[in-house]
Formats: sequence, C-alpha cells, structure tokens
Amino acid sequence: MRGDSGVIVGVRVSHDRATVDQLERAAVDSQRHAVESLLATPAVSEAFALQTCNRTEGYVVAPDHETGLDALELFTRDVPDGVAVEMGHEESLRHLLRVAAGLESIVVGEDQILGQLRDAYEDARGVGGVGPLLEDGVTKAIHVGERARTETAINEGVVSLASAAVRLVDRECSLDGETALVVGAGEMGRLAAEALAERVGRVIVANRTVPHAEHLARRVDADGSAIALDAVGAAVEEARVVVTATGSNDHVFDAETFAASGETYVVDIAQPRDVPASADDLAGVTVYDLDALESVTAETREQRREAAEEVERLVDEEFDHLLAQYKRKRADRVISAMYESAERVKAAELNTAFSEAEFDDEQQAVVESMADAIVSQLLAAPTRSLRDAAEEDDWSTIQTALELFDPDFGPEGDEPPAFVEDMAVEDIPEGMRDEIPPAVLEQLADD
Repeated sequence: MRGDSGVIVGVRVSHDRATVDQLERAAVDSQRHAVESLLATPAVSEAFALQTCNRTEGYVVAPDHETGLDALELFTRDVPDGVAVEMGHEESLRHLLRVAAGLESIVVGEDQILGQLRDAYEDARGVGGVGPLLEDGVTKAIHVGERARTETAINEGVVSLASAAVRLVDRECSLDGETALVVGAGEMGRLAAEALAERVGRVIVANRTVPHAEHLARRVDADGSAIALDAVGAAVEEARVVVTATGSNDHVFDAETFAASGETYVVDIAQPRDVPASADDLAGVTVYDLDALESVTAETREQRREAAEEVERLVDEEFDHLLAQYKRKRADRVISAMYESAERVKAAELNTAFSEAEFDDEQQAVVESMADAIVSQLLAAPTRSLRDAAEEDDWSTIQTALELFDPDFGPEGDEPPAFVEDMAVEDIPEGMRDEIPPAVLEQLADD
C-alpha cells in the first residue's frame, strides 16, 4: 500500500512524562531497525523513528488510527500506562514541528535535535520508510527548525544538555584546574568537552574509536588527551567530573569503577544510561541523570519564554501551510484519477465509433473535440466539489471519489469498481471492460 492514502499515527515516550528507567525500556536498538520492523507490518506503508537521549518516538502511515497503534506497540509495550502519548494524524504533524523547533526539548531551543531529526530522516529513507506523507511532514519540520533558529532567539544561551550538565556540576564544586573525563566523542561528547574546557585545566576524552577521541582532544581549548574506552577505569581516578554520552546499549561503567575515585561528579546523559544507578550510593560519588538536569533547564526555559512564544506562532503558521499542502495533493490525486477514468472511457468510445463508421480526418477531429468538451463540462462541477471537500476536510467525499476513479485504490481484483457494481456486463463500454479483471466481469455476469 504505497501512495498518499492513509493517516499518520504516532507515539512518543519522552522526558516530560517518562523517568530515565522508562525511557530505557522504550528505547530501540536503532532507528533503522525500528523502521524496518514497522514496515514489516502489512498495513504500514511508511514509517519513521526518532530516538535521542530524552525521547523515543515512532510514526507510521496506516489505513486507520487503531491499525497504526497496533504497529507502534514496538515502542509502548514495555512502558506503564500513561507514559506513552498516542498521537493522531494532525497531532503527530504538529508535534514533529515542535520537536524540530526545540520546543519539546529539556533545554528549550537546543540545536542538537535538528541534526538528530535529519539523521532519523536519512535512516528512515535508507530503508524505504519515507513516502509521500512522511516526506512532506518531516521535511516541513526540518524547515521549521531552521526558521526557528535563524529568525528568533530561541537558541541563545545554554543550548545543549551537555552545557547544562557542566553548569550543574559547576554549581556544586569549583572546577578550576581540575581534570574532566568525557566518555563518547559524538556530537554530545564534543559539546560536553568544549563546555568543560572553559572551566577545567585538563580534558580526557575516551571513545571506542581512539582516533575520534584524539581528534576531539585536539580541538578543545584545554590540555587534552585521548584514551580507549577500556582505559576509563584509571582515568576516573584522576577526574573530578565525568560526563558520559555514548551510544552504547549496555552500561559502559560498573559501579565498582568509582569505588576508589574519591569525590567525583558524574553526569550521565546517555540513553540508555552508561552508569548504573547504584554508583550514586558510593561514598563521595554523585551521579546526575536527565531528571537532575531539569533544575538548570527550567531557568533556560524561563529566559526564553518570549522567544518560545514567537516560535509557537511560527509553528502554527507552518502547520496550517502543511495541512493545506496535504489537502491540495489529496484533491489533485482524486481529480487526476477522475480525468484518467474519463479519458479511458472517451478513448474507448471514440475507437468504437471510428471503427463502425467512416470518418475523414476533419470529421474525426470534430468528434474528438466534441468528446473533449463533453468530458470537460461533465467533470468541471465534480472538480470544484472535490477541491471544496479538501478545503473543508470532507475526507469521506475524497475517499469515495478515490474508490470510484482510482484503479489502484483499495482491494485488488476481488471486488468490482464502485462505478460499475450496479451495471450489467453488456452496459459497460468495451473500452472500460479491458480495465476490469475477468473474475470481476464473471461476478457481474452471475449477478
């Protein structure tokens, strides 16, 4: 089932309702694998997954809302009731726009979510998950995210979880001259290393791929060095602060790793978590997770209230444009199918007429012109009605027209098209009979 029929259905498990443990339970192995799993459901025609440190979201295009929710149990089956939020077609689209604009982030206006959304889009496209509906929705969201950051002040100040993490630790202890350990050399690790370099004397970067760690260590404005991931145990004993943000599906640290570290502040912004919760029970060790960052990010949210209101208006404006775009496309598809059906009937009747009577070229041209005029006049009123129906969200009229005129819409080959179901076989023009499967013609003959 490919095309622009169906509705978008979404679910989200995010920081506004879920604890860190619940976020972990909703997490999937990878965005690409999640999309592949969703597409394996027969009724799903398109799929999209977005997973970051503070959210896991899934979207499908399905024939109806309930069918979509059944497929999306992939994300919700392991979380308690009330944690996952189910979203219908329009709510899913508006939410995607808000996510891209930074309005749904822990740090309001943070920039990283826009890059993460682009990555998720490429992941879904790479496995065939993006079709007409999600293409328009996700690309519109990316466009909104770009506008929000270039036309408003939504991303001024603390613009990432990593910088919020450094601010949180800086409140608890003096970082002047201290050593910091950053675990993970991805985008979040880079942001953490850069923020820490402004406060500490030395930054150690640990990563599974050492050259990546070396590259980041050279970039920071501090004494930087790189180590392999399996050497973090020794580095922990040197570090006063540890910020960890890997993409590992398992814990990177054991609680015992911190047993002899002394006074150490650990900020775990990975999803799933890199540090077991039991590490916080060790003497001198303080572990902060995503929930603990709320105190810092609440201040940022207040500072950006005015910019956020401006972005809300931007989202409303672009959302209306997106819905109008969908309406035009849906109406245009039906109108196109209607004209194609009429052209098939016209061509068949002209062929019959020209084969049964002698017409010279001039006479044929006159008859063809008359046939064109008749088709145009007959379809003018339905064309206006379909465009009005799209503007007024009268989807029952649109769907009925699709069933009438689109040969690829609905069940294939086992039911007569709606526009011939009450006709006798002999009343169907010969040219049209070629478009109807033999089994259907037999069924009409029996009736």
